[in-house]
Amino acid sequence: MIRLWGKLYKDHKIIKDVTLNTRADTMDYSLFFDYVSEISHALDAPTPVVIKTHIFNFAKFNFVKFVRGDYVENINFDYFLVELIKD
Repeated sequence: MIRLWGKLYKDHKIIKDVTLNTRADTMDYSLFFDYVSEISHALDAPTPVVIKTHIFNFAKFNFVKFVRGDYVENINFDYFLVELIKD
């Protein structure tokens, strides 16, 4: 099972967080947007635009940071971080 931890930050403090448990045993990067979208929905936040660089950074560093420029809508937080939880 893959576990992803989504966190919304404002002023360098976590204001909301949620954990997503997937059914997959290995990370399927073709579903990465779906995972980010599901976490965003659970946090009641807009879904960011996911580009290839985000996926590459997540694959290399096990986390990805979405900033204001990654959103079409206005956001009321500083950034959104998605992190892989290793068991």
